Amino acid sequence: MIFVIFCLDKPDMLEKRAETMPAHRAYVDTTDIQQIMSGPLVDDDGETPIGSLYVVEAENRAALEEYQRNDPLVQADIWKSMEVRAFDKRVDNRG
Repeated sequence: MIFVIFCLDKPDMLEKRAETMPAHRAYVDTTDIQQIMSGPLVDDDGETPIGSLYVVEAENRAALEEYQRNDPLVQADIWKSMEVRAFDKRVDNRG
């Protein structure tokens, strides 16, 4: 099942986010959750991270919730909000 995860950072999280990213990347590489696409949401300057967007494939919502609980970014309390929605992919124009 495909899920979209949309997260917005709390104010003043740039340094904490940067410090946590290596652990987050290492964690992502060790899980059964497949990242289809992911990356930072950025401010209108095109560079400053303000959140995260993930499109992932998980067996079910329970598996995804466990994945999220153990994510270093979640444990570091970076996000002020996190929304998770199931996604029914109909178009994928990636080459």
